[in-house]
Amino acid sequence: MAESRPGPDPGELKSAGGGSPSARRPSAGGSSTRGASSAHRPAPRKRRRRAGVTAASAALYVVAVIGVSLILATLAWIWAGDVLALNKPYREATVVLPEEVFTQREVTVSTTDSQGQPLEHTEVVYKAKVGKVADILKENGIIEYKTVFRLFSAVTHGADKMVPGTYELNTDMDYRAIISSISAGSASRTEISVTIPEGYSMDQLFALLEEEGVASVADLTEMAANHDYQFSFLSGIPLGDAHRLEGYLFPDTYRFYIGEDPLYVLNKMLVNFDTMVSEDTRAELAEAGKDLREVLTVASLIEKETDGEDQAMIASVIYNRLNHPDVTGGYLQIDATLAYLNGGKVPTEADKAIDSPYNTYRYKGLPPGPICNPGSTAIWAAMNPMDTDYYYYALGSDGVHHYSRTYQEHQNFLASLSKN
Repeated sequence: MAESRPGPDPGELKSAGGGSPSARRPSAGGSSTRGASSAHRPAPRKRRRRAGVTAASAALYVVAVIGVSLILATLAWIWAGDVLALNKPYREATVVLPEEVFTQREVTVSTTDSQGQPLEHTEVVYKAKVGKVADILKENGIIEYKTVFRLFSAVTHGADKMVPGTYELNTDMDYRAIISSISAGSASRTEISVTIPEGYSMDQLFALLEEEGVASVADLTEMAANHDYQFSFLSGIPLGDAHRLEGYLFPDTYRFYIGEDPLYVLNKMLVNFDTMVSEDTRAELAEAGKDLREVLTVASLIEKETDGEDQAMIASVIYNRLNHPDVTGGYLQIDATLAYLNGGKVPTEADKAIDSPYNTYRYKGLPPGPICNPGSTAIWAAMNPMDTDYYYYALGSDGVHHYSRTYQEHQNFLASLSKN
């Protein structure tokens, strides 16, 4: 049987282990007093570091907030200077806003004429592409900050107020004044007075409007050919040919803006025609068995043949030749129709061979439509011709028309002119 080994003495255990188990852990680090002190020392150091970091972060945050605030305040001041036109170098500019920077739609407007009768006509309503407008204003030195202008326009609904045109602007205008100045009816919009002479053809009229800067010939021609104007006197005249409005663009003095909308230009003249040749007048013509377009065609011939006081006499000759083809063969033989075909030049013998229904030397009866836009006097003469038995007339050396009843009388008068 093995001899059992006596256990160690409690005193030995104490000396071998350096003390109790609780005393051995701190012995590696020194005495028990120092070990206890070192176990509690790190916590305060960590709290001090967090406090330092928090204070630094707060300081940086404050600096950042102040910095951003200063930047925003500076930007706001700069932007406000542009919005309110503060401390800007003075500059003037003629600014053109073309139709290309707008969208448009048509609306029907109800009005009344001078007799209180209801009238309806179409008008164009515009909406600006504000970004494009801002580009133009920036290019002309009127604004500095396009984005700010776009935001201001969005808040104030500026896009709905702006219209195409040519405007006189300057840097003393704040954003609100700029938008007001490029709106319909603005005093800053360049407006001119244009007089359309009686007897101008549509081509002459369009060339004049382009020369005055109102609208281009191309835009006017396009709008004349293809827009369906809501006037009863144009019903039945097919679209596609710009000259369908010939005779209806009433000659008068008009006020237009530079860069005006071509639809507005033409519509304004047609509204004037609708007023001058009223619905009552057209009803009277219908009751008398007369066609308005034929009356206007006769009036246009009268207008181009004479500018004197004998328009009713010229009218009588035209109607006599139309109503008695047995005398003249049905040919009007009016030189003004040749001038309409040759571009307004003095007619020649060669022009009489031009193959066109407007050539009254080659085709019988009236031409297909008016050859110019007659004035009210010529229209009145076409509606109220004198009662005569003349079939011929010619301009004498005295500047007055001389009338003849027969072809022989007419030839004798022409012979007398050649002798002189």
